[in-house]
Amino acid sequence: MNKIVEKEFFSENVAKIVLEAPEIAHSRKAGHFVIIRIDEKGERIPLTIADGDPEKGTITLVVQQVGVTSAKLLAMNEGDEILDVVGPLGHPTHIENFGTVLCAGGGVGVAPMMPIVKALKAAGNKVYTVLAGRTKELIILEDEMKQHSDELVVMTDDGSYGKKGLVTAGMEEIIQREKVDKAFVIGPAIMMKFGSLTTKKYNIPTDVSLNTIMVDGTGMCGACRVSIGGKTKFVCVDGPEFDAFEVNWDEMMMRMGAYKTQEHAAYEKYLQTVEKGE
Repeated sequence: MNKIVEKEFFSENVAKIVLEAPEIAHSRKAGHFVIIRIDEKGERIPLTIADGDPEKGTITLVVQQVGVTSAKLLAMNEGDEILDVVGPLGHPTHIENFGTVLCAGGGVGVAPMMPIVKALKAAGNKVYTVLAGRTKELIILEDEMKQHSDELVVMTDDGSYGKKGLVTAGMEEIIQREKVDKAFVIGPAIMMKFGSLTTKKYNIPTDVSLNTIMVDGTGMCGACRVSIGGKTKFVCVDGPEFDAFEVNWDEMMMRMGAYKTQEHAAYEKYLQTVEKGE
């Protein structure tokens, strides 16, 4: 059992949750994720580790409500316990002194980007960061990212904060005035697709962190399989980070939508039980 020691809402449907997980806190690195199960009847969902404190024995997760499990998790309070937290899983981010690095994060993709930005800066890189969201309320971890970036650009679709435009506009603003040696792009699949198309125009090597459906986290179930450079890979054990230019984005997004009908039906059923107080 892992106790929730801190919970803070960034917006109505996005929250930061700090969990007691001493062993994971001591061994996790940038890019690692965990798979959690709230209770014995719960499904298993992957969440990237946004931060960790080895001294306190805690890890930080950022959760967005998208279905039943995330809704249940956001309804939990400080002091409540989660049944299973398995990790750290996946391969850590490859960090070195690349030179000048562009990091673009969209929505809750900013959470897994945060430890990468910190690690890149610590390795001696010059780090330019672009944060993007549909509205001001969906811009998260701005202060933390600014602390570890040489420059921070904020983009919102509606212009309610920062500069108006998509993440790609902010990326190109930096690329056109700086010689960028490496890029990292993390966010919704469609954002990563077009972000990597942007960096590809300028021949900038780019890594992405894929957020596919997962079940066991060991490569056995095959739910997270993707095509990378024409070969089948499993995000949970081969990733989650891959060369952006080798990802078959259209296939990946099609697979991610395979259970949308069932997910919607399950969520509607969950809302009915909440209304009845069950």
